[in-house]
Amino acid sequence: MVASVFNAVSAVGGGIGMVVAHGLSMPLSLLTDSPFSTFLLPGLILALVVGGTQTAAAVLLLRRRTSALVWSAVAGFGMVIWIVAEVGYLHVLGWAQMIYLVTGLGQLVLVFSLLGIVAWLPRKTTG
Repeated sequence: MVASVFNAVSAVGGGIGMVVAHGLSMPLSLLTDSPFSTFLLPGLILALVVGGTQTAAAVLLLRRRTSALVWSAVAGFGMVIWIVAEVGYLHVLGWAQMIYLVTGLGQLVLVFSLLGIVAWLPRKTTG
C-alpha cells in the first residue's frame, strides 16, 4: 500500500503541476520525439490515468477489498508503461524514473507473490 500511496501522490501532484505550471519548468524541446506538443495531455494522463489507478489501488487496499490486488496490478503495470514511454520519448533516464520503475515493478511482484502466480516468490500462507 505504501507504493500505491507514494505513486498516487506523485502522479496526481506531478500531473497537476505539469498542467498548471506548463511542464514544471521542463523545456518543450523534451517533447520533440513525442506525440505531444505541450505538457497538457501528458499531465492529464499522468494525473488521471496513472494517478487515478494508483489512488484506486491504495483506497481498495486500505479498505481490504477483494479487487484491491487486481487494481494494484493494473496500477503497477500502468506505472511501468508510463515510465518506459517517458524514457523512450524523452530519452532521459534519471533517479526519478528509476524510483517509479522500481515502485511499479514492486507492486507487480507483490501482487504476483500474494496471489501465488510466480512459484519462486514467497507468499503468505494460512494455517
